[in-house]
Amino acid sequence: MPTPLILASGSEIRAQLLRQAAVEFSVVPARVDEEMVRVALLAEDAPPRDIADALAELKARRISEKNPGALVLGCDQVLDHKGALMSKPETPEDAIAQLHALRGGRHQLMSAAVVCENGEAIWRHVGQVRLYMRAATDAYIAGYVARNWDSIRQSVGAYKLEEEGVRLFHRIEGDYFNVLGLPLLELLSWLTLRGDLEQ
Repeated sequence: MPTPLILASGSEIRAQLLRQAAVEFSVVPARVDEEMVRVALLAEDAPPRDIADALAELKARRISEKNPGALVLGCDQVLDHKGALMSKPETPEDAIAQLHALRGGRHQLMSAAVVCENGEAIWRHVGQVRLYMRAATDAYIAGYVARNWDSIRQSVGAYKLEEEGVRLFHRIEGDYFNVLGLPLLELLSWLTLRGDLEQ
C-alpha cells in the first residue's frame, strides 16, 4: 500500500501538477517565516540553490513532525539574477522594477523539493532552469503588470510562464515543470522506485 503523501504547500499550481499526474495526496500548508530564514541565510552568504533547498526542507520537516508515517513534500523556488535573489513583488511598481531589471538578460529559477518522513529528510532535488527575457518595451511591461497583477503578485520575478508571462521570453533552457515550481519528473521517478507509484 502506498505511503500517504502530504504536500506542505498552498501552491495551487503544484497541487494541479500532482493531480494531473494521478498522484494521490493531501494538502497541509506549512506556516514558516520564509523571509526571516532567507535573510539569515543571505547573511551567511548562502548561495541561492542552498536557500531554496533549506526552505523546502523546513516546510517539509514542520509538517512531517506532526504526521508520522507520511511522506511530506516541501517545496520552494528562488530566482537568481546575477547572484542576487529576487523575491515576490510587493506592489505593481515593484513588479515593473523587477521586470525592467530582468529584461534583455538571463536569470535562473531554482525549484527545490524535499521529502521528509518522521521528521527526517529522505529525498531532495533542486531543479534549475535558465530563462532569457526579451527586451520588452516599458509600455508592454506596464500593461502586462496592470493586466496580470492579481496573478503575478505571488510569483518571484513578477511573471507566470503558464500565462501571458510567456510573451516576455525568447528562450528557456531546462525542464518546464521546474519553472512551475516543482521538479515533477524526478519526484515521480523516486516515488515509482519506492513502490508508491505503479511501475
